[in-house]
Amino acid sequence: MPDLPPRLRRALELVYGVEGVVSARIWKVGEGMAVGVVGGASTCAPELLHRVELAVAGLREPGEAWEFGILEGTKN
Repeated sequence: MPDLPPRLRRALELVYGVEGVVSARIWKVGEGMAVGVVGGASTCAPELLHRVELAVAGLREPGEAWEFGILEGTKN
């Protein structure tokens, strides 16, 4: 992750720190961010997304929109 801006790198660190996250991607989208995750076999998608959203909440800037989703078809 050396080429990532520090804020994106920190977001990925926080996302990977969430129990159940197997893989993650993050994108800068306009004035916001998009976070996609792949969960382990025993994870519940809505619960996982909620935990990921809470994990990165401190990185949000005022007025910034973040979107969260499950990545489909990703091989681990």
